[in-house]
Amino acid sequence: MCCDDVHLAWTVPATDDKVLQFAVAKILEAIFEEDFLDVSYGYRPRTGPQDAVRDLTRKLQFGRFSHIVEADIKSFFDKIDHNWMIRMLEERINDKAFLRLIQKWLKAGILDTSGEVIHPATGTPQGGIVSPILANVYLHYALDLWFEKRIKPECKGDALIIRYADDFVCAFQYQQDAELFYQQLSERLGKFGLEVSGEKTRILLFSRSKLKQSKTFDFLGFEFRRAISRKLKPIIRRRTSRKKLRASIAAFTEWIKTNRNKKISKLMITLRAKYRGYWNYYGVIGNYDSLQTFYYRARRILFKWLNRRSQRLSYNWAGFKDLLKQFLIPAPKITEKYPSKQLKLFV
Repeated sequence: MCCDDVHLAWTVPATDDKVLQFAVAKILEAIFEEDFLDVSYGYRPRTGPQDAVRDLTRKLQFGRFSHIVEADIKSFFDKIDHNWMIRMLEERINDKAFLRLIQKWLKAGILDTSGEVIHPATGTPQGGIVSPILANVYLHYALDLWFEKRIKPECKGDALIIRYADDFVCAFQYQQDAELFYQQLSERLGKFGLEVSGEKTRILLFSRSKLKQSKTFDFLGFEFRRAISRKLKPIIRRRTSRKKLRASIAAFTEWIKTNRNKKISKLMITLRAKYRGYWNYYGVIGNYDSLQTFYYRARRILFKWLNRRSQRLSYNWAGFKDLLKQFLIPAPKITEKYPSKQLKLFV
């Protein structure tokens, strides 16, 4: 990152500082992991975005939820209030020296284009190893506990929150409960210096009894919608969100344009890893068509740019397919396993 591209850039922590941040992050994880609720999935041991997607799918499938509140927090990592952050840490930590060390990292200087060092009043160090666990602590107190201890007891029906880092979705059985939460959300987050994006926060009908009126919503790169299975059972369909699919194709295009002149063997090794990573993340049950779309588009883009390595045509279509076969380039694959026989009945 250079100063020509952005107005401000965080100073890069020194190697020794990174080692210390890693140690502090492990200590914080050991302290707060027993406090974090099961609804929190981001930056925690033995859990990840696929777990959040799978559990949200299961709970929407078998729960009594008809309304979704889709929300977005503006520039969350830049808006974390330092005073609130320290107060939250003090709930479980009494070591003043330890807290002063974290406070020093929070106020680490950033370099302006003029060369002046500015000390921010909010936010966590960008790229800092300790930042993810601090963010989790912040939203644990600002959002998770509030939802579980205040919102759910006030609801007349079932209520659910699933959060991965600052990305979260809430589901409600009744519309009035969803509206109550929606009305209180901005005030609650505002108390901690956070702001909800008005254009990206909305209440959606998501009812199995009103399929035609039900809307779709995105979470962690997937689009969720109500549908009917081939066995005429109500199910939750998931596919790669249109926005993420376009972004993935654009990123793939940029990668091959930049790297097309590298050795073919190295390109194919990287390509194989890219495809496998994509299938591992987006290869959820029912999403094969989206995987096939990405595979088809990426293959056409690869063929186009490999043939621009020189003025002569490098490959015809038959030779190109032989190349992919030679380097064992994986085809689209569903990688998600059925979590139970019960859920399999609804696919």
